[in-house]
Amino acid sequence: MPQDQLDGLATFVCVAEFSSFSAAAVRLGVSPSAVSQSVRMLEKRVGFALFNRTTRSVSLTEAGAQYLARIGPAVRELIDATEELGDQGREPGGLLRLNVPRSAYMIVLQPILERFLAAYPQIDMEICIENSLVDIVGRGFDAGIRFGNLVERDMVAVPVGPKMSAHVVASPEYLRRRGTPAQPDDLTAHCCIGFRHVSSGQVERWDFRKGDAAVQLVVKGRLVVNDSAALVQAALDGLGIAYMINGYIDPLLADGRLVRVLADWSPVLPGLTLYYPDRRRVPNKLRAFIDFLAAQKLGGQQPPTPRIDGTLALHER
Repeated sequence: MPQDQLDGLATFVCVAEFSSFSAAAVRLGVSPSAVSQSVRMLEKRVGFALFNRTTRSVSLTEAGAQYLARIGPAVRELIDATEELGDQGREPGGLLRLNVPRSAYMIVLQPILERFLAAYPQIDMEICIENSLVDIVGRGFDAGIRFGNLVERDMVAVPVGPKMSAHVVASPEYLRRRGTPAQPDDLTAHCCIGFRHVSSGQVERWDFRKGDAAVQLVVKGRLVVNDSAALVQAALDGLGIAYMINGYIDPLLADGRLVRVLADWSPVLPGLTLYYPDRRRVPNKLRAFIDFLAAQKLGGQQPPTPRIDGTLALHER
């Protein structure tokens, strides 16, 4: 086979895997126009269209799907062999792209970013913060972080971060003034700070569980916010009782600025999970990041005292 017949095959397979020219360009480290040109030249050589293209989507044609089924395994073997050879004795490097909700950024990433980047000067990071689920493969991300119950079964999942549960908290000043609730129903006599979801417009309900008993409350209070930073600040200011996840607020509890109440009624939540496509080979940059997170967890590293603009609400899962 002439050498030029092999040109563009890796690009074709990459576009097919991501269903996106732009995501393939990020993965390959080239411009989207270069990816498009490479695929057009391949289509010209093979004599048929490989992709259906619209302004919003890219999908394989019937011929393209047949072509991918035949050449895909061989091309992936060649790519893996080349990358494995290139990785030998080389420091992990390149662009590591992560997609995470704000809670995962503040609980898992923010406390370790400075140390990780210092430990791996050849790795650059791009972190996209989105609370909604996205297709990390289609958008060219190396990995994502979400709560474990939201991760698809076909992904490789690695638990990260602390154990999670719902926390009901208030300032010491508020509890001195209004008293401490002993059971969920006592909250009806308290000022509860509500959170309104931007997407649905609904005010969040508070869930409680103790043994076989489960309670869900529509709390009432004089203040409703739609921002987690405002929620935490309002609790710190003594304006009422707030409902949120633990993790990054732990230092606020440790130094006494917030007090946890109804702890025996707090439901356990699925923990945060780093996930990535089930591929035979994990890129060195991602493996280095996973190993670094594991080392920090084993080493008992604690996050720094949080900035108030970074604290988190339960709804931001």
